[in-house]
Amino acid sequence: MAVSEVNDSGERSGPRADPLGDPFLTTRFAVPARPTTFLRRERLFEHLDQALLTPLTMVNGAAGAGKTLLVADWAADRDRPVTWLTAEATDQAPGMFWAYLLQALRASGVPLPPEVGCPADAGRVDRALLARLAAALRDRDRPVLVVLDEYDRVGAPEIAEQLEFVLHHAGPGMRLILVTRTEPLLPLHRYRAAGDMTEVRDAELAFTPDEAATLLELHGLRLAVPAARALVERTRGWAAGLRLCALAAQESPDPETYLKEFEADRTAVADFLLAEVLKRQSTETQDLLLRVSVLERFCPELANALTERTDAEPILAGLHRENAFVEHLGHTWYRLHPLFGEILRAHLRVRHPGLEPVLHRRSAEWLRRSGSLAEALGHGAAAGDWDFTAGVLVDDLAIGQLFTGLRSDDLAELFSHMAPEATSPATDLVRAARELARCDLDRGLTHLRLAEQSLGGERAPAGDAPGLAAARLSWALLEALAARLTGAPGRAERAAETAEELRGAVPAHLLDKHPELTALLLTHLGSARLWAGHFREARAALSAVADGAGGASTALPREDSLGRLALIDYLNGWLGRAERTARAAMAETERFGLPQSSGSGVGRLVLAAVAVDRNELARAQALLDTLAESDPVTRDPVLAAGRAITTSHLLLARGDTRAALDAAEPALTADVVSPWARGHTALVASAAHLAAGRPETAARVLRAVPDDQPACVVGAARAHLAAGRPGAAIDLLDRAHPEARTGPAVTVRALLVRAQAADAAGDHARARVLVARALHEARREQLRRPFIEAGPWIRPLLGTAPLRGLAAGWLTPAPLTPAPAAPASLTRDPPPDDRPPPVVEALSGRERDVLVRLARMMSTEEIAADLYVSVNTVKTHLKSVYRKLAVNRRNDAVRRARELRLI
Repeated sequence: MAVSEVNDSGERSGPRADPLGDPFLTTRFAVPARPTTFLRRERLFEHLDQALLTPLTMVNGAAGAGKTLLVADWAADRDRPVTWLTAEATDQAPGMFWAYLLQALRASGVPLPPEVGCPADAGRVDRALLARLAAALRDRDRPVLVVLDEYDRVGAPEIAEQLEFVLHHAGPGMRLILVTRTEPLLPLHRYRAAGDMTEVRDAELAFTPDEAATLLELHGLRLAVPAARALVERTRGWAAGLRLCALAAQESPDPETYLKEFEADRTAVADFLLAEVLKRQSTETQDLLLRVSVLERFCPELANALTERTDAEPILAGLHRENAFVEHLGHTWYRLHPLFGEILRAHLRVRHPGLEPVLHRRSAEWLRRSGSLAEALGHGAAAGDWDFTAGVLVDDLAIGQLFTGLRSDDLAELFSHMAPEATSPATDLVRAARELARCDLDRGLTHLRLAEQSLGGERAPAGDAPGLAAARLSWALLEALAARLTGAPGRAERAAETAEELRGAVPAHLLDKHPELTALLLTHLGSARLWAGHFREARAALSAVADGAGGASTALPREDSLGRLALIDYLNGWLGRAERTARAAMAETERFGLPQSSGSGVGRLVLAAVAVDRNELARAQALLDTLAESDPVTRDPVLAAGRAITTSHLLLARGDTRAALDAAEPALTADVVSPWARGHTALVASAAHLAAGRPETAARVLRAVPDDQPACVVGAARAHLAAGRPGAAIDLLDRAHPEARTGPAVTVRALLVRAQAADAAGDHARARVLVARALHEARREQLRRPFIEAGPWIRPLLGTAPLRGLAAGWLTPAPLTPAPAAPASLTRDPPPDDRPPPVVEALSGRERDVLVRLARMMSTEEIAADLYVSVNTVKTHLKSVYRKLAVNRRNDAVRRARELRLI
């Protein structure tokens, strides 16, 4: 979870922790120090000065070619700070990479606006964040110099694409220097063709005979240039090989002979490191190096746990001082040079067969005690001890991380290799969590039942063992999720009661460490209550999550809870409130850089439903399409029913009554019937029959729905009115009085039923009053569908002077500015075919953005660049704008929009 710092001026200065909640490794931002024997090679130094003139610089060479020290020396000689980031294997995840790069920028003194933000999901980064970063860099007076060292560790294609995006849009505000062993996945050909790239490659990095001789002199060794030339030929000028030779020659009784006899075949490096680095060490040091080779990083205490001795601290400090390929990371942590580590691991397997898994298990136990959960899980899995590894996850109350989008993908991948013979309550819980996270309900429930039996049943006492209480609390979380997915509110309530009883039996610091567990449990409970139609109780549980801690670990539960709160508002008829809450739900994922597909999708569903009521049918379809793409199959009954109902409303709005009836019944099974899902399904069916001219069938469909659902009461009244029973319609409304309990989406429809009945009875004055009230209510919400559904009787009323102004601009086109008086023959109304449509489909926010820029005479390409979208996206928005405004050309669209006061 990323936690922000606040500087002395009260501004946020960036997060203190990476997306996984671990402190940033500040050593990754430090420009490496040059050893006393470092040789500055002026030809390379001057070549690298070209990096100030080109957007991209690539220093590309083999391991040990001297790339990093070359760039570090050049960076240290600049007259301004250089942003330095050393890549690691964890940077395969885009969110982690960008979190570290943003922190590196801040650490080097680059002022970034707070709104740039920081990714919260290690595996993902939001495109909008990258756009904000590029914009912040583009506006600088002097370009930021950014060095990405060991960039070859970053192999994810999406990171290269994102880096190219930022570099391109930052323009002259950024100079990027990549230090890498391999060519990055960037469009290098384009940079080369444009002359926008500086390259320092392997051949150029190779030492010349003169440079090699000078390097040896810095080590106190003298070698004639011809002999140095022979050494360069054998080592191919490899900087690390030359340095290794120099270090070994210093220990030789005849350095010159040693250098002349050095051979560099394909095994020379391994043989050299083993013979001249490992073999020169004491037995204890050799044993320590072999054992710590299983670790990415280590400290003296961890090394002692592997050697079962207590001498690691002086040994590691000595190895670092001797430059024996042990790198100091700061804060007592070290790591092996990658090549050295690989060779040591291979040697460990030969010298001590079977010891590697034992070392992984010891590492896992030590890391578990030290609180390094992720590393403990990794080493436990490497040891093949799945009972232990699953137990670590469960005992730490971290099982909720399989659902939160932070470590979920990594954990799912880790436990996908779990051996089937691993059987314990913890392994059953982890298997259940994996399957439920993938919505494989049958397999998930099977594993959950096995875990429940192992733990002694639902109401078994927690006892005094924190581990047992943690396991049973994890079971309660999964049981609540299973209840939500099966539409079983009673089961969810029992799971929540069990969880509440267990909270006091687990260490409080674990609950504080993992707020996602409580947030997830309350979200599942609230969703089950929502399915049961217990809106007040559902709102209480969901609001506790939505109003709770705002960290990254609870972002997805908050998004889910806000989406379901928005759905409650929508079902109660409050479109504006529902829209605001749904947008807040989607903002939760955007704020932390999580993709839309990681959320529940309920927020998008509510926005689609609101768009249908506003007659923004293209927008509704786009939202439903996005929902289907991100979650094509769901076992969540709330989402499935909501999607079916909204799709049916959309089809009905488009006049396809048969398809609307077919779509109204979702293919789902639930333990209990949801009253609102049943009622709204019946309401859609009734409206479809009504549209098809079958009012009696429409009324009959709604008879089975209780009167406690106001929207259905209004629908039934409308059916009675269409069947020629206005008295029954008004009696039904008077008896239930839905206007007093709901928002405009229901009250407006009720008012229009009353208005139609009054108009049919000849009371036109009362009809106008009721329509005026409906327009007042609907205008705030931009609620158009009720007036379209009302039928032809309402059109003459909307054309009368008192009501025309209430409808103008949002329901009907705004009146044009009065022109000078003209002859009577020219002032008559235009023929009916020339009149603009009485109801317009509103433009979306993005379509309005495009239209505004269109009015500024911007080209399609300029609009795309200004909005940070593709040209094709702009063209799609333009087609939609043309369709909605009933025009075919850019100028006509702008003129029409001004007539309607849309811009």
